[in-house]
Amino acid sequence: MKIMLASKIEGMITGKNLHYSGSITIGRDLMADTNLIPFEQVHVLNKSNGERFITYTLEGKGREIILNGAAARLGEVGDEVIILSYEICWGG
Repeated sequence: MKIMLASKIEGMITGKNLHYSGSITIGRDLMADTNLIPFEQVHVLNKSNGERFITYTLEGKGREIILNGAAARLGEVGDEVIILSYEICWGG
């Protein structure tokens, strides 16, 4: 069994919503481009400040990337981020 990178988005934070229970909103265009689905676990790496965290996706509009809840404290609008998802592969 191996854990392999399934998708990667390189983008910029376009919004923050501190008063939400948590997650990251990713625009439907970006999600479609990378085969992400709502509520999928993702790892978020903030290139601007070095923060790294794990959360789940919500579908948004266009190509937006919005940090929600506690994650909103881990980045600022304009920060460059990498969003990664993984899949488990069998074999070797």
